[in-house]
Amino acid sequence: MTQAVLESTRTAPPFAAARLQAQGKGGGEELGVPPAEEEELPHAGGGSMENRGLGEDVEIPPTEDQLPYSDGVPMESERHFLQMSLLLESLKLAWKERDDFYAGGDMFVYFSLDQTKGRDFRGPDFFVVLDVPRRERKSWVVWQEGKGPDLVLELLSESTAEVDRGEKKEVYEKQLRVPEYYWYDPFTQELAGFYLQGGRYVALEGDGGTGLTSRLLGLQLEVREGLYQGLRAPWLRWATLEGEILPTAEEAAQKAEEAAQKAEETAQKAEETAQKAVERAKLLAEKLRELGVDPDSLGGLAFPGS
Repeated sequence: MTQAVLESTRTAPPFAAARLQAQGKGGGEELGVPPAEEEELPHAGGGSMENRGLGEDVEIPPTEDQLPYSDGVPMESERHFLQMSLLLESLKLAWKERDDFYAGGDMFVYFSLDQTKGRDFRGPDFFVVLDVPRRERKSWVVWQEGKGPDLVLELLSESTAEVDRGEKKEVYEKQLRVPEYYWYDPFTQELAGFYLQGGRYVALEGDGGTGLTSRLLGLQLEVREGLYQGLRAPWLRWATLEGEILPTAEEAAQKAEEAAQKAEETAQKAEETAQKAVERAKLLAEKLRELGVDPDSLGGLAFPGS
């Protein structure tokens, strides 16, 4: 097995490993994937194709173009939708020069064929994947991408809180093996985070304030009061490790405008100061002349109008 395939199978869940095995890249037993799983790979067209290397029919797993990517169900409230948008917008703006990540929200994540058969689609409210090409996607398909999310955040509501704290947490921990998992309630400001250690989630501890630190992203999640899209509320915000909030496009534009205005005011004050200096020099020159002293004779000092 090549080093590239080894790295892929380390990060890919069992099904992704089975796909590599079916493609003839070997190591099925080493990965703990029984050979029988090869026969369960779905074909995009609904049939099967002969894999001449294996001498048997192997179905090709569906891609994002064949899988459903929307259930038509809106988010629980306007604030939930805006909170998701705020996290996405500020992170993408801060990382606008990067092309090695993907951030998505309210979007299906496929990690098992059982989901496609039982229509058990998982749609994290917010997630980030590192070390992948930055491009548009309809959904996140683990066996197509080669890895799952590195960070998932769910927005709690009365109807989803129990599932987010229980069933989904278990899925992210034991099946998707998401390194960092968070949940946040936009109305009560309940914030919790976990990181994967030894196959189990360990609770993250805050720094004494209202935030948690993402080791993978090198950023903090903090609750800050503010105005977003016309709604003033406590918002969960990305911040640097020094506590500087990652701005939205509107906030960045406002900050740039304030900086330009401050620079203009500074330049205007400097011009006013220079003008006052010129006026004082003129008055001094006039006084000297009244006293019969030639200003130009005073050690090379320059006086206006002399």
